Amino acid sequence: MKNILIAGGLPQDCLQLMEQHFNLFRMDQADDKDAFLAKHATEIDGVSGGAIGAELMDKLPNLTIIANFGVGYDNIDVAAAKARNIIVTNTPNRLNAAVAELTLGLMIALARRIPKNHEMVRNGHWPSVKRAPLTGQLAGAKLGILGLGRIGKAIAKRAEACDMDISYFGRTDQHNLYRYFDDLTEMANHVDWLVIIAPGGADTDKLVNADVIDALGPEGFLVNIARGSIVDEAALITALEQGKLGGAALDVFENEPHVPDTLRNLPNVVLSPHAGSATHVTRQQMGAQVVDNLIAYFDTGEPLDPVT
Repeated sequence: MKNILIAGGLPQDCLQLMEQHFNLFRMDQADDKDAFLAKHATEIDGVSGGAIGAELMDKLPNLTIIANFGVGYDNIDVAAAKARNIIVTNTPNRLNAAVAELTLGLMIALARRIPKNHEMVRNGHWPSVKRAPLTGQLAGAKLGILGLGRIGKAIAKRAEACDMDISYFGRTDQHNLYRYFDDLTEMANHVDWLVIIAPGGADTDKLVNADVIDALGPEGFLVNIARGSIVDEAALITALEQGKLGGAALDVFENEPHVPDTLRNLPNVVLSPHAGSATHVTRQQMGAQVVDNLIAYFDTGEPLDPVT
């Protein structure tokens, strides 16, 4: 059996499945991780869980594969892995439905003031208020998607069912049914809603800046279901405070799990604790995909979902 280093947290069912096929070395549970590595480094064939950088790779002379739990892999130094001929895998497709569902849920919650109306009823204010304030709606609104990949397409499909007009911004025109923009600020100026579902990393760091946010305008809404680093959080807060942006629904944050007090207290914001893929079915499927990638690689030399 091959030896897999568990470098960070993984769901229990993923670990249980992994244990059926591999020997697990639980660095995530070690009090002294350096001592643990010094003792076991030469035994390790693969790694999964947590953030994995070049320093850890260099301490594992026989490492050949990093199996990431998640479709995003900005927690892994992919360039360092590639330079060392280490395979990196991820878990695409399994997250599409769950993330798309939460995205639409956040949009509807923000548009229809569901959290505020819930509090009004729960706190017994309905008799005195008599009628909830009128709200916006998704039907007929223009949606711009930043990143029309697998999950972006799943979001678009669901938004179509809500009778939204869909545009997208990305590196290339995919020549599909949706309108393509090669300028993000131009798209933000055109749409009512901007949904962010692009990869994190240096290429997208603060891509949604003050200019993009201002282009959305006081009637516009921003939804981030991707990575907190993609949005200039300070500019977002300023726009929300000054009424330059209509509202925001956020599942991710710049320094999560820390969320600025301002965001937590603004009335035109809906917040979620990085829960895009957090369903029982999705997490179980992701865990199985991690294990399947490891099994395929060690059996055939070819993983199912290679990033490098």
